[in-house]
Amino acid sequence: MHTFLSALLLTAAVLIGIGPASAGDEISVAEQRVFLDPHLQNIRAAGTVTYRFVQKGGDKDSYTDSVTLNVGAGAADKRELKVDFLSGSRKMALSSIEGGTGNPVILHFLEHDIRDMHDRLGGQEAYFRKRIRLALANTATVKPVKLKLNGKSIDGLEVSISPYSDDPLKERLKQFVSKTYVFVLSDAVPGGVYALRTHVDATAASPPLDTALTIEDSVD
Repeated sequence: MHTFLSALLLTAAVLIGIGPASAGDEISVAEQRVFLDPHLQNIRAAGTVTYRFVQKGGDKDSYTDSVTLNVGAGAADKRELKVDFLSGSRKMALSSIEGGTGNPVILHFLEHDIRDMHDRLGGQEAYFRKRIRLALANTATVKPVKLKLNGKSIDGLEVSISPYSDDPLKERLKQFVSKTYVFVLSDAVPGGVYALRTHVDATAASPPLDTALTIEDSVD
């Protein structure tokens, strides 16, 4: 595998354990788009990108918050990237990244999701990471989409996975066996990430659960 790509995947692996299924595997289109594309190439100066975080489910699961990507000054291979992910008791802190070209908001969103799955279902966080990793490597759907930002139509790409639909332990996952993940990416938005979403179907005992992180129209 190319050294540069290996280094970027190593960053993802350090934060949330996601990368190719093994060192010798080919990188899938979905992995390339989600983890290896230079999402931050259109942010040339220090600044911030803000996202709205909305979760809708039962009373205890429904809330609105914010996420901010902070891009430091300097050359792209040296600037610091830090994410303020949610606030108050929900705030999740991960280490900042120096010199990254991918958008760390993706890694934060997935790590938050993995921790939430662990809290709800128990088991090992590494198991949920593995299912997401394998789905991106082997069963992802990638398609072009049309999006809107600041009232204008822009081109984007949608990567979708259902990590648990064929899980051998699906009986233990309860309603979360239906969980889908959608990564909506576009070179036309600062930071390359238009939206990140998950959806869990309703059951007789539980309402549907939807989580969405979406870029704000105004970017500083």
